[in-house]
Amino acid sequence: MNDVWNRTIGRVAFINCDPLFHGLDESWNVLPAPPSWLTGHLLRKDCIIAPIPAADYAKNSAELVLIPDLAISSKGEVGSVLLFGSVNLEDMKSIALPSDSATSVALLRHLIKLRGLNPKFIEMGPDLDGMLSKCDGCLLIGDRALEESSDNPELVKMDLGSEWRKVSGHPMVFGVFAARKDSDVELVKSAHAALMERLVKFENDPVTRNEVIKSSSKKSSQSVERLETYFGEVINRIDPEDMGGLRAFLTDACEMANNPSMAW
Repeated sequence: MNDVWNRTIGRVAFINCDPLFHGLDESWNVLPAPPSWLTGHLLRKDCIIAPIPAADYAKNSAELVLIPDLAISSKGEVGSVLLFGSVNLEDMKSIALPSDSATSVALLRHLIKLRGLNPKFIEMGPDLDGMLSKCDGCLLIGDRALEESSDNPELVKMDLGSEWRKVSGHPMVFGVFAARKDSDVELVKSAHAALMERLVKFENDPVTRNEVIKSSSKKSSQSVERLETYFGEVINRIDPEDMGGLRAFLTDACEMANNPSMAW
């Protein structure tokens, strides 16, 4: 087994996982990448565990298991998975979709289907101006969504976390932490423990929380005040209520027939 793989943890190249990775033990290698790219890295054994889109887990559940406790989820408003447009959703004839997150795309398609709408979907690079120059609406995620919503609040037409909560009654799990089924469970548990140590510090130590928020503010150009709120909208600890939301999403939006498999 490749030693680099053993000591490498994938991470989303957005600030939403900063509470888990800020101050991580330096014995771990970190592989940052867009969410959908991490799925390929995980399957190719470039990393031992990684946060991947929940929709990608549905597609690859025969090869992957879920890691307990950790996720990228929201109890309602998420703030960083947003539909933008200059017209209301009901009037959008075309919507540009980004290529960097399968979950957000699957969720948007599902929510629009529930409304009985049928816009044309076009995959494009995640750039607000370029997307809206060709389409009536566009989906953005992560830091880009945060930045554009701050700069263009009048263009925000839907927060997908809020909409999912409204129509399903569940929290939304956008990203799951996963490992290959053939991984050494003890190594996976070691990576899990390292991330959990950082999460517990973020949750319980005000000094650590402030350090993470200040660091994230410098990286994202978001204000400390906005990130104080954001790190309550996006949550990295998954609870039983979140698991119910995850199962509902995997079944209803991803048409996954079997129940998720846990690493332990």
